[in-house]
Amino acid sequence: MQDNVSKKSAFVAVIGRPSAGKSTLLNAICGGKVAITSPVPQTTRNAIRGIVNKEAGQLVFIDTPGRHVSEKKLNRKLMDVGSRALEESELVLYVIDATREPGEEEQKIAAMLAPAAARMAVAINKTDAKGADVARARAFLSTAIPSLPAERVLEISALAKTGLDALLNLLFEIAPQGQAMYPEDFYTDQEVDFRIAELIREKAMNKLSDELPHAIYVDVADTEFREEGKRLWVRAFIIVERESQKGIVVGKGGAMIKAIRQAAQKDMDRIFDWKTELDLRVKVSKDWRQSDHTLKRLIEL
Repeated sequence: MQDNVSKKSAFVAVIGRPSAGKSTLLNAICGGKVAITSPVPQTTRNAIRGIVNKEAGQLVFIDTPGRHVSEKKLNRKLMDVGSRALEESELVLYVIDATREPGEEEQKIAAMLAPAAARMAVAINKTDAKGADVARARAFLSTAIPSLPAERVLEISALAKTGLDALLNLLFEIAPQGQAMYPEDFYTDQEVDFRIAELIREKAMNKLSDELPHAIYVDVADTEFREEGKRLWVRAFIIVERESQKGIVVGKGGAMIKAIRQAAQKDMDRIFDWKTELDLRVKVSKDWRQSDHTLKRLIEL
């Protein structure tokens, strides 16, 4: 057993383009449901922390929203989350999608991260997917971040969970010494209300497909333990921007909101140590994505 003095400890900012697989990677590394996942770009809206405890020490991964070029108010807030995580973390994990051409967006991310090369590791993700081009990703990195050592670039598949041990070993190798920041049995520091809201939002985004995923957020209005702590009752609202969107979420005869509720409740029963009873409803908050007050409440580091 290593002495506490020689153990490693670091916050690791996970940075990459939308849909690069950052949240899937975080869940795979942490061995539990930490971040919600969806085919919709920029599903992540907050700095989601996932904690890994090993003999070598503790790493706290901060999953950040995918970096996307846009001047929309919501997107600017999301970019602020990633920028703060980058500034405040000891290490940087840059995730690149091997199936996609680098392009202008990737160039801008690499230029932003280049000054942090000394504390960076790169995971070329989706190497097992159709159309993956690892050589292209490596060539891009050698040009965009020339000071990054080649041994700091690893090939992984977050979905297949391959290459993850080597990635963790590399991050522990370059991490500074320090004390653990969380107890050893933690794999995330998220509050229960936040986790419930995120699980509901994930199910809503996946079931509503492309109809209105970014036009929703979830508000957990009330929670109450019942049956001597064996059951958690939750009242939550899916918030939309328009009255017309409310009908889409409810669905014909209430079928859609019922499907979202059942799927979210199933995940909650699996994750938590108690059974849940979810009362799920829909409300309208007109143009909430333009409200500074709402965005500040929803998007925090």
